Amino acid sequence: MTRQLHLNAFLMTTGHHEASWRLPESDPYAHVDLAHYAGLARTAERGTFDSLFLADGPHLWGSVAQRPAGALEPLTLLTALATATEHIGLIATASTSYNSPYNLARRFASLDIISGGRAGWNIVTTAGAEAARNFGVDEEPAHAERYARAAEFLDVALKLWDSWEDDAIVADKAAGVWGDDAKIHPPRHRGTYFGVEGALNVPRSPQGYPLLVQAGSSEDGKAFAARYAEAVFTAQQTVEEARAFYADLKARTAAAGRDPDHVKVLPGIVPVIGSTEAEARAHEQLLEDHIVHRHGVANLEGLLRLPAGTLELDALLPAELPPEDAIEGARSRYTLVVGLARRERLTVRQLIGRLGGGRGHLTFAGTPEQVADAIETWFTQGAADGFNIMPPVLPSGLETFVDHVVPILRARGLLRTAYGPRRTLRERYGLPRPANQYAAPALATA
Repeated sequence: MTRQLHLNAFLMTTGHHEASWRLPESDPYAHVDLAHYAGLARTAERGTFDSLFLADGPHLWGSVAQRPAGALEPLTLLTALATATEHIGLIATASTSYNSPYNLARRFASLDIISGGRAGWNIVTTAGAEAARNFGVDEEPAHAERYARAAEFLDVALKLWDSWEDDAIVADKAAGVWGDDAKIHPPRHRGTYFGVEGALNVPRSPQGYPLLVQAGSSEDGKAFAARYAEAVFTAQQTVEEARAFYADLKARTAAAGRDPDHVKVLPGIVPVIGSTEAEARAHEQLLEDHIVHRHGVANLEGLLRLPAGTLELDALLPAELPPEDAIEGARSRYTLVVGLARRERLTVRQLIGRLGGGRGHLTFAGTPEQVADAIETWFTQGAADGFNIMPPVLPSGLETFVDHVVPILRARGLLRTAYGPRRTLRERYGLPRPANQYAAPALATA
């Protein structure tokens, strides 16, 4: 069978473009409307996407003047969406910096059970002093420390998901035996960051573990992904950069003793689609014309760790910027944005325009055929296993992609026409169900 694309719908309020909420078609209250998200989930399912994804962070990001702010808690929202959909995977972002392994492992196991094996976890380490101060910490932990905590967090979560063997429930009414205590395995973990004694109070879920997703592209992030991740959301601006990242991550995964095919690389793409290229460019310009530049300047100064008032709209970035190794939060995004600005000699105004749609992800304006061509090129030239589809405006951008790009991808044999018998998210991504580390013999099932 021809290698198949993996498509993930990255859903964000009224769309990924920061000015999307200002369009006449947009509902400024969509970010807290369950019906809005249920409609998007069903549209993505109609397009036979593998999964949908909700970003999150434990603090209020930026100025509420800029765009719809705040969001429903992802695991809660995805539990509701599990009842509104039948096939599509449900990936929630959750931080290892500001959660505890026991509670979070329980919530993901619950979502996996409720959804019939469709849960995924986008693992983030959460940068920024704003989040730290919401949890009684004066300053954000150092970059390396956040990843060290994340590694221990994952190790504990895996022990908890394995703390019930698959056949621990006996349900023998005649003998009066509901479960087999010998098949319950308390972690009794004592580590640098966590102490977790008892077994999870939820049975092992349909997938064993949720699909493990990671989105950092720093050196620490790539090392973490090579060890744990099964899908990686990444941001690159050119196919050459994407190919280099893809090859590097696959090699790191092999060096970590894992099958490189068991980590799927999904760059983000913001498709601005028109019936003609000119129409697509006009849509793109309309969105850019609605950007409020003072917000973009403030956000850019924050990302670049510059004092307020440093940047001038019609000037290039300053020649002297903080070195990458001095950036404790969002290090890979800092590198991407500075590289884009330097490579294309963009003014601050132009850079804000480029970042307005996807915050550093590739924005591509064109016809459905041109969008499909770009996706196929990256997919067939060793730059991607699939894509994180980031519509600039919702719901219209996702509907246009599903109605006009998906049929082209199907006609080229790159995308399924129906879901078929595989039901779990792991099966959709071509991944085995993980063996329980405590069971004997420990044999994974495909």
